[in-house]
Amino acid sequence: MSLLRVEGLGKSYNPETKVLKDIHFEVGTGEFVSIIGPSGAGKSTLLRCINRMVDFNEGQIIFDNQHVGNLTKKKLRKLRTNIAMIFQHYNLVPRLTVIENVLHGRFGYKTTLQGVLGRYSEEEKEFAFSLLEKLGIAEHAYKRCDQLSGGQQQRVGICRALIQEPALVLCDEPIASLDPNSSRIIMDYLKSISSEMGITCLVNLHQVEVAQNYSDRIVGLRNGEVVFNGRSDLLTQEQIQNIYGLKSKDLITA
Repeated sequence: MSLLRVEGLGKSYNPETKVLKDIHFEVGTGEFVSIIGPSGAGKSTLLRCINRMVDFNEGQIIFDNQHVGNLTKKKLRKLRTNIAMIFQHYNLVPRLTVIENVLHGRFGYKTTLQGVLGRYSEEEKEFAFSLLEKLGIAEHAYKRCDQLSGGQQQRVGICRALIQEPALVLCDEPIASLDPNSSRIIMDYLKSISSEMGITCLVNLHQVEVAQNYSDRIVGLRNGEVVFNGRSDLLTQEQIQNIYGLKSKDLITA
């Protein structure tokens, strides 16, 4: 069953530049899908259209039977509690503690006053600590986030996403700033979120081999268009070359 459908999606920032062109694909519940393609292919814009951080010009996005483009501000806020996002540069508040950053993921469930005052239930705090335990960073709960390594900060970002209790997690280049060992740890956690918790993951990646190793399916973008959409084991070197417009020896791999 499809949790997310993207149909004829188009996005332009000006009349001369079309960033996304007639994008079609579906993502099933619990599926792990990677989006690959060169820089400037439209990967980040695509993710931001799905949760309407960026408004799109053409087509439609249907998430959990809701037409995302038609939602009012109030309904969009509710939708975003069900679509979490993990960022390349973590998007944490450096001066706040790990546990405070994780609890920020509950903002979508709070009134403005509750959010400003940081009013969280005991159940929410316990949930936050259980997530930190799951990702192996509970001992850092009361450290400021700027005291952590990049890999540890990304794990905080994952916890903040999971505390939303989302159906879908959008990951925008989650390992681009990390060393190979930290990258493997983060990808292992993301895969377990999908396989063990049944949460759908849509992940932007530069690294082709990482996408092949972890994904159920891969969507390849080039110049804002889908040029591949299929099982990861069906992605050939010729198709990779078509996506990147490069010879295979020049591809970014991990």
